[in-house]
Amino acid sequence: MSPDRQKYAAEPPLNCERCPRLVALRTENRHKQPDWFNAAVPSFGPEDAQLLIVGLAPGLQGANRTGRPFTGDYAGDLLYQTLSDYGFSQGRYGASAKDGLRLVNCMITNAVRCLPPENRPNGGEIKNCQPFLRGRIQGLARLRVILALGRIAHDSVLRSFGLKLADAKFAHGALHRMPDGHILVDSYHCSRYNTNTGRLTTEMFQEVFAQIQALLDAKNDQA
Repeated sequence: MSPDRQKYAAEPPLNCERCPRLVALRTENRHKQPDWFNAAVPSFGPEDAQLLIVGLAPGLQGANRTGRPFTGDYAGDLLYQTLSDYGFSQGRYGASAKDGLRLVNCMITNAVRCLPPENRPNGGEIKNCQPFLRGRIQGLARLRVILALGRIAHDSVLRSFGLKLADAKFAHGALHRMPDGHILVDSYHCSRYNTNTGRLTTEMFQEVFAQIQALLDAKNDQA
């Protein structure tokens, strides 16, 4: 559990109003696409998960449309295939919240739960959503490893543990031990931009999950 003893809600209300810019965009999208989810996207996965994956924010054509993190966009294609490869999911990923996919020992959430313009939340919006990430971490009693996809997710996790950003610098593949024993693992975000530019390859992403699998196996052997 986070060292902050105050209890936080793990999920925001669907019509969260903390960020005026995000509320305005949500309202606009509801008029344009009334059949889309267009709300704060809840976390996906079981409450007994030992692995929590933290992304940046919902994508317009992805989670903002489907209502499930990383579902419906390119980043989800790579993430969910990798989760399947390493035994963290069951069923077939069909890019829909109704595809029947089930996560195993893993939960996915975002540092910012509502769609930001151009997928770029500002500092105030990240701060406003911080309590929900704290609550999500606190609410996972068996949590052992946190995977941060990108620097914003990394920084948000550090703040959830009351740490300064200088205490653990973001680097792809880096491991950081939190004060209470949780391990933070970093990866470049599995976005189309990062994979198209070669900043993140499938092999690099798989290596991160191999690390995570080894960490969980070691911790479970010690239990």
